[in-house]
Amino acid sequence: MSNLIPVDKCRVCGCDFFKKPLLQYKNMPKAAQFMPDVESLKEDKGVDLDVCQCSGCGLVQLSNAPVPYYREVIRASAVSEEMKNFRKRQFKDFVNQYSLQKKKIIEIGCGRGEFLAIMQEFAAKSYGLEFSEPSVSDCRKMGLKVSPGFIEKADYNINSGPFDAFFILNFLEHLPEPNEALRGIYNNLTDDGIGLVEVPNFDMILQKKLFSEFIGDHLFYFTAETLGSTLQFNGFEILECKVKWYDYIISAVVRKRKKTDLSDFQNYQVKLKNEIEKYLSHFQNKKVAIWGASHQALAILSLLDLSDRIEYVVDSAAFKQGKFTPATHLPIVAPDKLNSDPVDAVIVMAAGYSDEVAGMIRQKFSKNINISILRDFGLEIIQS
Repeated sequence: MSNLIPVDKCRVCGCDFFKKPLLQYKNMPKAAQFMPDVESLKEDKGVDLDVCQCSGCGLVQLSNAPVPYYREVIRASAVSEEMKNFRKRQFKDFVNQYSLQKKKIIEIGCGRGEFLAIMQEFAAKSYGLEFSEPSVSDCRKMGLKVSPGFIEKADYNINSGPFDAFFILNFLEHLPEPNEALRGIYNNLTDDGIGLVEVPNFDMILQKKLFSEFIGDHLFYFTAETLGSTLQFNGFEILECKVKWYDYIISAVVRKRKKTDLSDFQNYQVKLKNEIEKYLSHFQNKKVAIWGASHQALAILSLLDLSDRIEYVVDSAAFKQGKFTPATHLPIVAPDKLNSDPVDAVIVMAAGYSDEVAGMIRQKFSKNINISILRDFGLEIIQS
């Protein structure tokens, strides 16, 4: 989507907004950081804000285009001594808890270095990214390692990366393409990268009915739930999420989600194949049946390459009987087949019904049938 036009769909998940805006504010200030002077006063006009909600993920957001300076971070609150002390305690705890003293950490949207300078007290390898060239210049005069730039796309490359950690403070809610920004951050982190993400607390705004909190600068109004879903949608898992600074801020610590390791699946497959082949070696002429034509049993027949070792597959479901197993092409038969064409052994693959099936085989069929059950830990021999 284009950055500078209104939208009719959620900027995060892409679902439609509910048909009617939640609120429609007329003649609002067009930007929080635009104060007309005498010369521009006659040309200044208010704007209309449509406060919408996504019908999918529930995120509340403006449908309006962003303010012209949305790439820049402008902080007035950073001059507050109370805020500085709050950040010192917060950054010290963050760095200590995640052992970041000697790691590389970057602030996304660092403004004039108000918070980056504090972070540098606790993490020596602190970096910043800022769009405003004058702000970058001010940062560099302070001895801060700041690069000019803005994450427009997921493949954006940040100088000096990859980074072990990042922080983005009250900036995400300004960005018209938050997915691109968050994926761009993700792609510039190490595999174990973590982050500190803060946004204004819309849960508190709702609770206290703070109708004046809406402004064109803030495209998004995150609750703890919708912030969490936005971060998770873009590759992060939430380590903690708390409300801070007189309930005005939602503060989330996140970690880059890792690819799931399924190597144990292959190891277990090899183990199970060896166990079943050892069991089958006791029986000649394919006189072994499988009980169960579930999708798990069908997969095991294929993955363990058992088609030439099994006589047939038994299943109690009439609609499966008279057909064949897919891929392995073994006949699926009714239980009575164990009487008319007996086998030496049955491997029960019936999940939660396996013990019931084993009992049925003992009671209704030949006492000479060897019975084993496929458990979650391997092959269990019940009767031999």
